[in-house]
Formats: sequence, structure tokens, C-alpha cells
Amino acid sequence: MRNDDFDFREVTDDEKVDIQDTPVDVVDNTTGDTVSDDARKNEAGDNKPSDNDNKPEYEDVCFVCRRPESKAGKMFHLPNNICVCDDCMHKTMDAVSQFDYQNMLNNPNLMNELNKNSGMPNMGFFNMGDFQNNGFNMGGGIPNSQKIKKKSEASSKPAIDIKNIPAPHKIKAKLDEYVIGQDQAKKVMSVAVYNHYKRVATDTMDEIEIEKSNILLLGPTGSGKTYLVKTLAKLLDVPLAIADATSLTEAGYIGDDIESVVSKLLAAAGNDVEKTEHGIIFIDEIDKIAKKKNTTSRDVSGESVQQGMLKLLEGSNVEVPVGAGSKNAMVPLATVNTRNILFICGGAFPDLEEIITQRLNKQTSIGFDADLKDKYEDDPNLLSKVTVEDLKKFGMIPEFLGRLPIICSLQALTKDMLVKILKEPKNAILKQYQKLLALDEVDLEFDDSALEAIAEKAMEKDTGARALRAIIEEFMLDIMYEIPKDENIGRVTITRDYIEGKSSPLIEIRGDLVPKIPQFNVEQATNT
Repeated sequence: MRNDDFDFREVTDDEKVDIQDTPVDVVDNTTGDTVSDDARKNEAGDNKPSDNDNKPEYEDVCFVCRRPESKAGKMFHLPNNICVCDDCMHKTMDAVSQFDYQNMLNNPNLMNELNKNSGMPNMGFFNMGDFQNNGFNMGGGIPNSQKIKKKSEASSKPAIDIKNIPAPHKIKAKLDEYVIGQDQAKKVMSVAVYNHYKRVATDTMDEIEIEKSNILLLGPTGSGKTYLVKTLAKLLDVPLAIADATSLTEAGYIGDDIESVVSKLLAAAGNDVEKTEHGIIFIDEIDKIAKKKNTTSRDVSGESVQQGMLKLLEGSNVEVPVGAGSKNAMVPLATVNTRNILFICGGAFPDLEEIITQRLNKQTSIGFDADLKDKYEDDPNLLSKVTVEDLKKFGMIPEFLGRLPIICSLQALTKDMLVKILKEPKNAILKQYQKLLALDEVDLEFDDSALEAIAEKAMEKDTGARALRAIIEEFMLDIMYEIPKDENIGRVTITRDYIEGKSSPLIEIRGDLVPKIPQFNVEQATNT
């Protein structure tokens, strides 16, 4: 056969692909039947859907340097679901080649010995999958809690539609169903959140750039700061992270790093960076990082934390750990832009009233129209008169306050507000106990005088709405313990005398009302 019988030419890449994808029928030697290429692949398992099709799409993370695929590039997939980036793979091969003494890897005799089952003497090898049996996670690769979700193909579309953003009056109407009072605070937060997400939705379509409106909430303990933020995030269906400023320290010291607040929001968004950049972060107890006065030691949990939070509040690209609270070599890092994250800081600021009172008393003059010095001592809404200068004297640095343009103060709870908190919200405390007893087919009722007595006791504790739960838990203990003993009890009525410890609650047997007997208690009802 001559070479002239063949047409020698270069095969293009497209033709190579066509050759590989062309189905080839195979003849079975035992039966003589022709087996199609698809049937052969189905039998071999090549056409079966992989397990990864049902799993959420996460980025591969390098097992060595812990960098995600978006930063490290293409990964090498090794057995046991282990991925190694190109840089680490080359570094590993370079290290192996440097220690290749006596040209061991190029020696065919030594390589043949390695391929034998017995192996080489005095040289042992290990299986990566054995670590899984010993309690390590190396056999299964990196868990999804430390992986970043891949960006969707429709990332160019706006994540928030401006038409779906509720108007401020609708946001406030929803907040009214859960939060009693605090009308001014709810109005301020509704407008601020509405403007913020309009800014996120438009994404500065023209040359006019809208600045971010972070919020600083001031209010006594138990006035509803945290509850307002939780309700707001629930209504807007956005990721929410609640962090505590007391655990934050300067980088390099024991405690949580400042970037950990963004890491919590990333975990709340399911490691989705796109959702994280449109979430809400509420930093509670912000007054605990105030600048300490008359101290010579390094303030690692006060002024240093305020300075470290400046870049977060203003908006910048931050490297945050994924699935952990602090940065280390074994945790992958994700880049999050905090430009569109709404920050809400809240604190009680317990000593701020004295600073405000001193400032207001300096304005008094001598004469008939002069104000009394004790005029502002019993003012329950003294925090509403706060200014930026008062917060500076408290210990907040000017750069920090400049990035929180909206300052909103919550009112102290009055007796009437506490009574409404007990019965009016959708998940009121009384409704919770009524539901618990309804499961035992018992009705629970409260007199109006009993609610007033509970509110008066809560005012004495001076802990806001948190005192209501403690008081109700105290006098409902015996009722919740004794009621399940007798199936004939159908209704229990709580009176003011029972709250004050003067008598027992009114108990109604199914169909008949128990007479009002002095000192009648639940145990006597069960014995009779």
C-alpha cells in the first residue's frame, strides 16, 4: 500500500470534537449482538445523573490555601472530593522535584517497585480517605458551610425590584401590628429603609449618587429596639444579622474581629454574596464601645472598635471569613462590598440623660423666667433632646457619628403602653398563654384591672417590656401546674386580687361557674 492512497491533512479542533462525540456501536463477542453506544453508556453508568446535580452550586475551595474558585481559578479535582488550585499544585510539584534525590522518580526500577502491592521497604504511603474514618473531614472535602455560592447567570438583573418595595406608610402599618407605640421611631425607620432600598434598586442609574442612611437607635432597655429591627427584616424578607458590640475587639486581640458582623450576615444569607450585599446588620449594645475616659491603657474594645467600623459603615470591600468568626489559615475568605448593606446601631446609653440634663441646665438664666434645675430630672422622654455633642461627650468619636446620619430615640414605656403590649400585638404574651391552655381545652381570660396591676409591677422593675414576661411567668406557674390535673376545669379568669396575692383566680367548671369563695385555690378545686 502506497502513501499516495491516503490524504494527509491536519485535523481541526471541531473535527476532533465530532470524532469524540460520534456514537460507536460495539459487537458483543459472546452473543454476537450489536450493542449501541447509548446502551453501553447506560450500562456502564456514564449517562446516569451525578449526585452533584441535586446539590446547591457552591464554589470549589482549595484544600491547601482555602481560596474559592473565583479567586484561585480553575481547580484540580482529586479523589475524595478534594480540590487543589493551580498555584498550590505547582508549588507541590516544585517541592517534590526539589527533594527528588538520586533521580528517584525517573528511575524505572524504583517506580516498578512502587507499583507493586508490597511497596518499597522502609517507605509507607497513606490513603486520604482513611482520615474520614478517624473523625476528620478530609475524606469528604470542605463542607458547604465554608463554601461560597456561585454567582447566578442572571446577576446582571437587579436583585431588588423597585416596584416591589413597600411604601413607608405600608411598612409602618405592618410594624404597628407587632410593635406598640414608638410612632416616631417607626416612621423614621420606615422612611430610611424605603430610601435605602430605592437606592439599592436604582444602583445610581445617573450621575446623582444617593448616600447611604445608616441609623442610630437610642432608647432605654426593654423599649423595643431589637424587636423593631427583627420585625422589619421579617417584613422585607432580607437577610438579617444581629451582632453584639461587647464582644468586638481590635484585630489581633482575643475576641471577635470587626469583620465578624459581616460574616454573620453572610451565613444568614446562605453564603450567597449577592444577598449579603443587600442585607441588614443590627449591632446592639453600641454604647459599650464608647471611648473610655481617664485611662492610659490601650482601648482595644472601645475607640479602636469605632475606628475599625468606619470602613464597614461607609462602604468598602471587606475580606470576611466563611463559616467562622475569625480569620485563620484553615478558613476560606469571601469579598463582600458593604456599600449597600444597611447598618442599624442600637444602645441604651444609660448615662446619657445626665449629659443632656447638664447641657439643658446651662441654658437657664437668673430671673423670673428662669427654668428650675430639676425640671428635666423626671422627664421620661429626655433622650429625644439628644444632640451629636451629647454623644461625643458620652464617648463616641465624631467620625463614627458622621456615618450614622439618622439618630432616632425611642420613648420610655408608660403604663398604658405596657397594657397594650400585653394584649394587642399579634404574638402578645397573653395570647401565647391562652394558646398553651387552649391545647388543654381551657379558656384563659384576664380582667382589665389585672392587666393594669401587671403593668404597675413592670414599671417598678424599670426594665421595660422584659419585666412583663418575668411577672407573668411568676403568677402563671401554679396555674400551669395545677390545671392539667383536673379535666373538668373549663375556664380560668385572672383578677387584680390574684396578681396582688389577695385571692385566687376564678375557676369555672365546664358548664357551671364556681362560686367566689375567699382563698379558693386550684388545689381545693381539684380535691372537690
